[in-house]
Amino acid sequence: MKIQAIIPTAGIGKRLKASLPKPFIELCGKPLCVHTLEVFERSPVIESVVLVGHADNLFELGNIVKQYQLRKVVKIVAGGETRCQSVSNGLAVLDEDTDVVVVHDGARPLVSVKTITDAVALCRDLEAVVVAVPVKSTVKKINKKNLLVEETLDREGLWEIQTPQVFKKDILIKAHEQKKEYVSTDDAMMVEQLGVGVKVLLGDYRNIKITTQEDLTIAEAFCGFWKV
Repeated sequence: MKIQAIIPTAGIGKRLKASLPKPFIELCGKPLCVHTLEVFERSPVIESVVLVGHADNLFELGNIVKQYQLRKVVKIVAGGETRCQSVSNGLAVLDEDTDVVVVHDGARPLVSVKTITDAVALCRDLEAVVVAVPVKSTVKKINKKNLLVEETLDREGLWEIQTPQVFKKDILIKAHEQKKEYVSTDDAMMVEQLGVGVKVLLGDYRNIKITTQEDLTIAEAFCGFWKV
């Protein structure tokens, strides 16, 4: 079974308020994107990686791939205006004989090799697998206009979805081809629209997405002592 990964890193990181594009922000002495790519470099189940970046950053991404000897990165392509478009651009350049696609946020540098391995193993007999963790806090549905509480949700059935998300390639391509006129926040959402069952795999609370300066501080603390 041939397995390729698509890693979108096309975001510019507005909420980080940094002087550099998000992939190049330093985390424990290395660019953020390098931490993510090095985990996939070590993964025994990933054959190769398609890196999707902002069109203005492709040259620098190529230099980083060479500098850190990230040999599994076989293609670097420009992303789109949305995450969905960026993943679609990555799908377009996958090898024809690829069976399974692993999609992982470039801004989740603390993913573990074990998580990738377990998600891929689960997808051998399924069509779609997502990594997630149970919600810890009480969650309330709020009226967007007046900010009054409408409902307190039962957290027992609520999970925070992470990446990697793993799919049979033909299913993911079909989902992207038939996507509706809505903004999808992850690929699993589009697969769900096809009526395909998506299996949840228990992930790791340390597998955070770097969105704000606070996230970066937390990641610095984690990567200072935790080897993925």
